[in-house]
Amino acid sequence: MPVEVVSAHIFLVWFFLMTMWSLVGALLLSVSTQALDGREVATVPRTVMSYATRPVLAPEAIAPDPVAKQAIATMLSELSQAGLSDPNQGVWIQSHDGAIASGNLSSRPLPAASLTKIVTTLAALQTWGSNYRFITNISNTGNLTGDNLNGDLIIEGNGDPFFVWEEAIALGNKLNQLGIKRVQGNLIVTGKFAMNFETNPQEAANSLRLAFDSSRWQGEVADQFATMPVGTPKPQLVILGNVRTVPNLAVANVSTRKLLIRHASLPLWQILKRMNTFSNNEMSEMLAWQLGGGRQVAAIAAKATDIPLSEIKLINGSGLGQANQISPRATVAILMAVHNRAQVEGLTLADLFPISDCNCGTIEDRKMPKGAIVKTGTLSDVSALAGVVQTEQHGVIWFAIINRGDGNIEAFHRSQDRVLQNLVAKWGLSKSPIASFAETPWRDSDRNEIVK
Repeated sequence: MPVEVVSAHIFLVWFFLMTMWSLVGALLLSVSTQALDGREVATVPRTVMSYATRPVLAPEAIAPDPVAKQAIATMLSELSQAGLSDPNQGVWIQSHDGAIASGNLSSRPLPAASLTKIVTTLAALQTWGSNYRFITNISNTGNLTGDNLNGDLIIEGNGDPFFVWEEAIALGNKLNQLGIKRVQGNLIVTGKFAMNFETNPQEAANSLRLAFDSSRWQGEVADQFATMPVGTPKPQLVILGNVRTVPNLAVANVSTRKLLIRHASLPLWQILKRMNTFSNNEMSEMLAWQLGGGRQVAAIAAKATDIPLSEIKLINGSGLGQANQISPRATVAILMAVHNRAQVEGLTLADLFPISDCNCGTIEDRKMPKGAIVKTGTLSDVSALAGVVQTEQHGVIWFAIINRGDGNIEAFHRSQDRVLQNLVAKWGLSKSPIASFAETPWRDSDRNEIVK
């Protein structure tokens, strides 16, 4: 048999084995992840099928699709009539398979505002995985006599960006369950601890102390408690000493301590969903800081998408500031990479970004087509929108719109929504939701583990 034929057979066998190994790996990753994070449905088929249905980024040189081209032209005309110039408006629209596309300034990096959080989302998933949990350790010095802890209570943070009133209240109740109602010593807070999106150590520690002692509640903490499930106890934990914050326990001068509770954050994908729905800058900055900063976040995204760094210029992870710039086409490529990573772990874009149907967060009162999954971005002179819409004729349509110019942000919103409405008017709205873009049911559970 000729050498070339033998080589071809070897290559085909190698390719088959590697493909099967990738599918098996994805399957195992999905099963192991689902076993831990409270998802209520099996998503193995979605994971496996993701390899056959991955989106394709269309080339910029593709002949413009007439429908998408007209939708963009209509938007540019509307903005021009409002005194906003064409060169400031970036757009990229394409089908899932990359067969049709159209754009305007599609590869020019533009101030993208909170579309930056899409990049942070991808970097977080690539680095930690969707089920990663930030662990806050709670320990004590001294002994428990009756309901008195004759020592210090120590909180060691580990970067949880969503430790809020409800988390602290649940933790206080768990400490009460251990029999602790008074701490004779100090509340010592150390490590990467933030609360209610406040990263100032002393402010965060003071909020924690307040959450533990319901006799002192008023205002915000009382309001948040009212949203918790009926029957949730009010914690009764009084700190009789001071609130101390230290960078690490080596300088805290504490005696031998005992680990009491491991508090696990929400799984990363649930944290990202909240961050993106409300476009929370503090959460995204906390994540980006732990990932190495804006430039490192951009580098992770560039590697995952093969988009040049010249089209992904970041100085932080939230999008605050004109120096955070992403091209519309790069934005779509990054969204596609988020979709691919999510699918491998049994998730979808809808598990990470808001769906238009929810009328919540930053998309409240928007007029987008039903089933659109989107991320917004806003600065004083920037309004951006990116995501997917589901159509009857062309399936999933990926898009990114970055509008610039001084003016009424609401006018930008209306213009962006009309672009999507025009596409759906021509191509039809999908009669049924596409399974690989459906939201995954999930249920939270007690995340405070008592250490025996």
